[in-house]
Amino acid sequence: MATVTLLSLIERALGFVYRVFLSRTLGAEGVGIYQIALSVVGLLITITASGIPITVSRIMIKNNAENGKNSNGSIVFAGIFLSLAISLPITLLLFLFPDAFSFIFTDKRCFEVLKIILPGVVITSIYAVIRGYFWGKKRFLTYSLIELFEEIVMLIFGIALILNMKNTLDGVKRASYAVLISYALSFIVATIFYFIHDGKVNKPFKLLKPLVASSAPITAMRTTTSLINTLIAIILPARLVLSGMTSQVALASFGELSGMSIPLIYIPSTLIGSIALVLVPELSENYYKHNNLTLKNNIEQSIKCSVFISSLIIPVFLSMGSELGFLLYNNVNAGVYVQNACIIMFPMSITMITTSILNSLNLEKYTLIYYLIGASFLLVCIYFLPKYLSVYSLVLGLLLSYVTTAVLNLILIRRTCKIKPNYKRFILVSLLFIIPSSLFGYFLKGVLLKVLPSFIAILTSSVAVVIFTYLFYRIFNLFNIKVLFKK
Repeated sequence: MATVTLLSLIERALGFVYRVFLSRTLGAEGVGIYQIALSVVGLLITITASGIPITVSRIMIKNNAENGKNSNGSIVFAGIFLSLAISLPITLLLFLFPDAFSFIFTDKRCFEVLKIILPGVVITSIYAVIRGYFWGKKRFLTYSLIELFEEIVMLIFGIALILNMKNTLDGVKRASYAVLISYALSFIVATIFYFIHDGKVNKPFKLLKPLVASSAPITAMRTTTSLINTLIAIILPARLVLSGMTSQVALASFGELSGMSIPLIYIPSTLIGSIALVLVPELSENYYKHNNLTLKNNIEQSIKCSVFISSLIIPVFLSMGSELGFLLYNNVNAGVYVQNACIIMFPMSITMITTSILNSLNLEKYTLIYYLIGASFLLVCIYFLPKYLSVYSLVLGLLLSYVTTAVLNLILIRRTCKIKPNYKRFILVSLLFIIPSSLFGYFLKGVLLKVLPSFIAILTSSVAVVIFTYLFYRIFNLFNIKVLFKK
């Protein structure tokens, strides 16, 4: 897992650098337009491909574990056939009848940007299936290298194109072309690697029915997730305008929170994604082979790793998030949002890993139901509370949603496992550790800012807080960081 994690960290670091570049060149309003268009693209990609890759990998594992049958080529091409059957009609409808869909945006510039990236929906739906093949074959290095390649392509082309922009809208369009180029090139590379790794072309039709049955709940959940992200991007700016903001201020506020602050808050997803990438095929294999003790240990360690990761980062953001946001984005509001919203990381990390665990245990229907319950709180908040909380209505909604889903997921895991994993005490103690670590960071920052340049003071304080938090875990013998790098 160490190699996968390292590559994921590099990928996210490059993505973060690119995000900072976009924020500084396009401004809050430009980032808002870009973010809204990307959220719609994300929704379309989710509808066309989200549940299929994980189902492709799981059917591969199940067939090999139960009867040693290798039908990988048929499974992959069944996935591609299904993805194309969904993605092509949707993409063509948006291209041929743009006026019928442009009404969903409060700002027409968003639809202009969306049309640039639309071909990427079809490309990415096919690439996602091939990615599921690598996942099922446990070729994590290949998977991670292609993901890193995609990020590098986007970074290089994005910077090269945006530096010659004429105005904000032109810059956003150029950033969108960089997204499309990265999709296309990563698809080409993935296809080449598929055939290099003995990928086959076989008849897919016998496997279409089980593929649809198994992928439908995951697709429904992820589509709902993406749909809600799209609704947030559409509803929240509109509700902010109704509460008294101008359209420009509403877009800028949304861009500061969703395009600058929330990507920082989602930092734990990098490491948690690496854990899930390696964990899901192994969990599925142990589940189908009835290796209950190994299954219990895997679940326990993955939840503890995820909680530990978020507990290291939250005190840093609580104590100096405003300064970090300003240093990165040169935007005061973005930093304040980071500091005030970072507690979301804790339930978010639990929700992410437990959802992956339950999906690997063939419990997708329950994760969909639990997600919808949590999402209902989010939608209520962004619709009714902008008048009172402004953009913080999104923060409160995310917090309530993640807490609800995390609790329900944890309860279901304990009910499902024949040997119960132990994680309650670890979660509670980790939550308590955040308090002294945050106070330590706040005190140290205040001292160092008086004697050191701002950048050095914040960097030193951040590292010190991480070390301070980790020492708590070691003193109480709760967690050893070596577990993170143990496959």
